[in-house]
Amino acid sequence: MSDAPDLPDGYEFSADTDRVDVDRVHGWLSTDAYWAIDRPRDKHERAMASSINFGVYATASGEQVAYARVVTDRALFAWLADVYVDPSVRGKGVGTAFVGRIRDHLRPFGLRRMLLATEDAHGVYEKLGFRPLDRPDQWMVHPFE
Repeated sequence: MSDAPDLPDGYEFSADTDRVDVDRVHGWLSTDAYWAIDRPRDKHERAMASSINFGVYATASGEQVAYARVVTDRALFAWLADVYVDPSVRGKGVGTAFVGRIRDHLRPFGLRRMLLATEDAHGVYEKLGFRPLDRPDQWMVHPFE
């Protein structure tokens, strides 16, 4: 059972990678997403190939209006990444419902945790049960860049 908010009328969720408009998504991320500015297309395609990809689509036109991907071992851990909602549909509840649907899609895997990083959308994620790390002092990062 889902406790995710419903997508607004006229939009549908999909976990079908074949539906992803790779050109559109790469354009969004490489030109408008602070974490992915100037990301090369080949890196984006490799990231997609190693992830579960999700989208939200306008039912009337089939046009993609949101994208996200999850890197996971499908047993214990997941990383939610590249969550992007087209500016034309922001503020309509698409983003919150989208992330809720992703969470619910992953629930049957029995994961222990799903992490993400955000600079500016804490409120969106908190509505869906995300919270700051209990022990951030236990986490480390090895930056390659």
